[in-house]
Amino acid sequence: MLVLMQILATLSAGLFAGAAIYISLVEHPVRTILNTRAAATQWAPSYKRATWMQAPLAIVGLLTGALAGILGGGFGWLIGAVLIGSVVPITFKIIMPTNQRLLEPGRDLDSSETRALLDKWGQLHLIRSGLSLLAFLLFAWLQSET
Repeated sequence: MLVLMQILATLSAGLFAGAAIYISLVEHPVRTILNTRAAATQWAPSYKRATWMQAPLAIVGLLTGALAGILGGGFGWLIGAVLIGSVVPITFKIIMPTNQRLLEPGRDLDSSETRALLDKWGQLHLIRSGLSLLAFLLFAWLQSET
């Protein structure tokens, strides 16, 4: 059971990190070269689709990493679980206000405020990318030690 939890934690964190890093380093930078209306129009469905993939991965990574630690994998698995799990409250407390403003009905998609919000979102998303990458690297390292 321990090995299964370790594999699932590492896989979940790796998939989350891969998606988050792709968004931060590829998808969002492409948005920044589009006009503001096109960037905001593309951002909304991308954000909604990514949410349904990334939220479960973060929760699975948190739960399986914590179980791996509890089942005898050691304290490092609990640290990794906290790292990947922390993207959820960070999303709600730090990133969600920007998301909600970008999704406001009637938002002027051509405005400089919309551009500033998109730029801010890109910076905030780097937090998720970094935390998930740290969790994945820690989980992968811990697995290589066993």
